[in-house]
Amino acid sequence: MEPQVSLPLPVPNPDNQGFWDACRRHELVVQRCSGCRALRHPPRPGCPKCRSTESEWHRVSGRGTIYTYTITHQAIHPALKGRVPWTVVLVDLEEGVRMVSHLVDSSTEQVRIGMPVEVTFEDVSEEVSLPYFRPSDQGAKS
Repeated sequence: MEPQVSLPLPVPNPDNQGFWDACRRHELVVQRCSGCRALRHPPRPGCPKCRSTESEWHRVSGRGTIYTYTITHQAIHPALKGRVPWTVVLVDLEEGVRMVSHLVDSSTEQVRIGMPVEVTFEDVSEEVSLPYFRPSDQGAKS
């Protein structure tokens, strides 16, 4: 019997701690600039539009559409053995930011660009919940 291998877990830092805290509560948040109010993801210390270093966490709907995707057929990490094919998606959230994630609850034959999706969370430890996306019955708003 082979030993169970876990996926490497994210390591929160001062820039993304709020994101991971919200994921643990099963909430999806992105940074919002306190200066120009622009939304951004992934989290970073400064606004790319106005250069402000002040931001807050803004809860988003978790709904969006698949902008693009790739299907991985090789287990590129031992923890993915038995979980392939693994569909990596780039999701356009309703609020206008893009997020890289994984598509769950869908076969590789069903995935398509423009597919409506919604966030779901997988509790991978007591401290970490990962945001994934699944097909949405309601669709994303334009």
